[in-house]
Amino acid sequence: MITSRLIHPQILGALAGAGHGSTVLITDGHYPARTAVGPNATTVHLNLEAGVPTVPDVLCLILESIPVEKITMIRPAPDAIPSQVQDEVVETIAGMVTADFVDRFTFYTVARSPDLALCIVTGDVRRFANVLLTVGVLGSTPRWRPETGAPTR
Repeated sequence: MITSRLIHPQILGALAGAGHGSTVLITDGHYPARTAVGPNATTVHLNLEAGVPTVPDVLCLILESIPVEKITMIRPAPDAIPSQVQDEVVETIAGMVTADFVDRFTFYTVARSPDLALCIVTGDVRRFANVLLTVGVLGSTPRWRPETGAPTR
């Protein structure tokens, strides 16, 4: 029996099969998950309702489950209306890793890599909520502590 908060069988299976350097993509509901994911990825649709769950909600569960050494997000175009979701993600990962920002098409290219092990589509409707996590190594990457909402080594 699983005792962690994360109990989704497909997500757990994909995370168990992902090794160091594999990537995990958590997307908003607007992301082109049919065409902008790698050929080896398991895609899980959690977008049952608009707005639920959010990318930060799913990110916290994933951070409890795997070590993460890098996070990549989309840099909004200069004329885009900012979204607070990126601030939420940066706040969530503070003290663990820093976020790298790339343009949208570079992000899509990286997400289409054969290294993508898992794509989780959320119900988040905010723009630029997509987060690409690079799996780290146990013992050398800060881990998320759900009881405090802070990382630990």
